[in-house]
Amino acid sequence: MTDLRRRFVEQLRRNGAPLTPELAAAFAAVPRELFVAEGFQRRDGSWARPGAAGFRDAVYRDDVLVTKVDGRVAVSSSSQPSLMAIMLEGLEVGPGDRVLEIGAGTGYNAALLAALGAWVTSVDVQADVAERARAALAAAGVEGVRVITGDGYAGAPGETFDRAIVTVGVAGVSPHWLAQAQPGPIVVPVEHAGTHPVLAVHGAPRGPVTATVICPSGFMSAAGPLTAAHPRSHPHPVPTGALAAFAPVTPPRWDPPLGSYAYRDLWYAAGVWSGRATHAALPDRDVSGVVLLDEQGAGGAAILPDGSVLAGGDQAAEYGDQAVLIVDRWEAAGRPSMREWQITLQLTGDPQAPIWAPAAWSLRPERPELA
Repeated sequence: MTDLRRRFVEQLRRNGAPLTPELAAAFAAVPRELFVAEGFQRRDGSWARPGAAGFRDAVYRDDVLVTKVDGRVAVSSSSQPSLMAIMLEGLEVGPGDRVLEIGAGTGYNAALLAALGAWVTSVDVQADVAERARAALAAAGVEGVRVITGDGYAGAPGETFDRAIVTVGVAGVSPHWLAQAQPGPIVVPVEHAGTHPVLAVHGAPRGPVTATVICPSGFMSAAGPLTAAHPRSHPHPVPTGALAAFAPVTPPRWDPPLGSYAYRDLWYAAGVWSGRATHAALPDRDVSGVVLLDEQGAGGAAILPDGSVLAGGDQAAEYGDQAVLIVDRWEAAGRPSMREWQITLQLTGDPQAPIWAPAAWSLRPERPELA
């Protein structure tokens, strides 16, 4: 293990990544720089290339590395390593397990799975992304990974797996994954209120299908039937500058404000209790968060981490009242974590290519039923 990778593993631990000895060894062993051989986009929009000053230091930070853009839109990346660690821990993979991966990305996640002893079939719809992942895996000397170009919705037809992991945001779970990956789980980021909480999904292709939340996250969205609209779809995140001015409805109620994870728990509950919850940047404020978006898409109400509510637009009073009720309800329930919800999925979406999407929620038995 190089000193750089040793410090990388220590950084992941400090950031709360659940590193078993096996997973720590995998992150220490796999050379991440070989999986970004053509460089990555810095946060300022410039391109970092191998050999440039600070390149390897940047590669071994706990940060997402965008490796392909379409105009200004990121379409492929190497995910944030601490999030990868959480998802891999939730997958409960062991030596000899056969894993279906949807979304090859750079190939780095598949290499980590191989280092854990898994046999991996990775599917990516972008032929150039799949080819670069194959090249990176070969350069790193990784065995036990096969990358195929294909529609992620279909999975790997005719094959069977023990588990599946999805590295792109989706609206629901393909029945093909449930058929191919038994007993599971399927670890998958599923759209909810403008974000993509990672779920651990269990079930059969024809149901019943249930899930629990592993962690909050935000992913690039897939295309095609995996992002089909359905009755429980939330509005898409609101572009910057699209909202009307928002004014205070209620003052702050929490001092200090909620931390990042607790605020995400409140955000998740807002998505359970309102089909209009999504993500937005607020006008004239250096803050973004959960908003109940009105039907015009330019107003509604925002809930801030300090518990205050802001509202704007033609229906400000109505949406402001709804937001206050959500905060009251979450507080009365004892501020439940997103991990306390039990989710029931329903077959929905495109009738020609249906998906299993979240449809009903209840809190665990130790909590009252509030959904």
